[in-house]
Amino acid sequence: MKTAYISHRQCLEHDAGEDHPETARRLGAIEDRLISAGLFDLLRHYEAPEISREQLLRVHSPGYLEMLQSLAPRQGYVRLDPDTIMSPPTLGAAYRSAGAAVLAVDLLMSGQADNAFCCVRPPGHHAERSRAMGFCLFNNIAAGAAHALEAHGVGRVAIVDFDVHHGNGTEDIFLDDKRVLFCSTFEHPFYPFTPLLENNEHRISVPLDATAKSAEFRSAVTDLWLPALERFGPEIVFVSAGFDAHRDDEISHVSLDDAHYRWVTEQIATVAGRSASGRVVSTLEGGYELHSLARCVELHLRVLMGLA
Repeated sequence: MKTAYISHRQCLEHDAGEDHPETARRLGAIEDRLISAGLFDLLRHYEAPEISREQLLRVHSPGYLEMLQSLAPRQGYVRLDPDTIMSPPTLGAAYRSAGAAVLAVDLLMSGQADNAFCCVRPPGHHAERSRAMGFCLFNNIAAGAAHALEAHGVGRVAIVDFDVHHGNGTEDIFLDDKRVLFCSTFEHPFYPFTPLLENNEHRISVPLDATAKSAEFRSAVTDLWLPALERFGPEIVFVSAGFDAHRDDEISHVSLDDAHYRWVTEQIATVAGRSASGRVVSTLEGGYELHSLARCVELHLRVLMGLA
């Protein structure tokens, strides 16, 4: 499989503060693991471009974009909410992170890659149309999905989110868009404490108790996600790839292990193979324990690369 690996040095420069869990060390740990596993040179490497204003306006309001530009600091830090912090390089990194998802779509739709992994930060799935939160400024996965819909004329896209936190921003942006199926699992009650909406043919949200382990997660995917994905028949599948439900990650309570991330990636790849010519765009979201994060991203990529 031709797997694109999209990142940019500016994603390393974003600084949310010394004690913040969303650190540049996350990307370093991933790349070190891929190099030691012999995978790094097998990937097709691309630099993430800056997303354009036009592309951002598909998923964010004009006023929100202007607010972020006006608040971007020249020095020091600006706190957008208790968890979401801007330093001077942050806005540039956010433009690259969202631009990575847009580039991934272009590569897949042109046949230059079969699938893609965007190794970027800041993450994106908490960013709503007019609100930054949860470490996120722009909704990277939403920007990619909207690009597929608007620039490439794709009729059906699926977004699968296995981060341990609810992808409230993605849900907010595509709430009434029948071209988008949003499937998610997340610990509940837990940050961001958004209300649970009733599931329908375009939204399959599965809250997990803090004690959830393998059985609960696999049941959510097998019994709820997969039938909905098969009925929907997406033409491209997007993945909000958060690895913070791992048992070693202290940011949450759900206890998954490495094998669960390989397994769920296999399920996603199978669905994409049936209806989407294998097209998968995966974008890094959470995962804050560096060792488990790096191992799970390796397994995630092995499946995408056809090396599992």
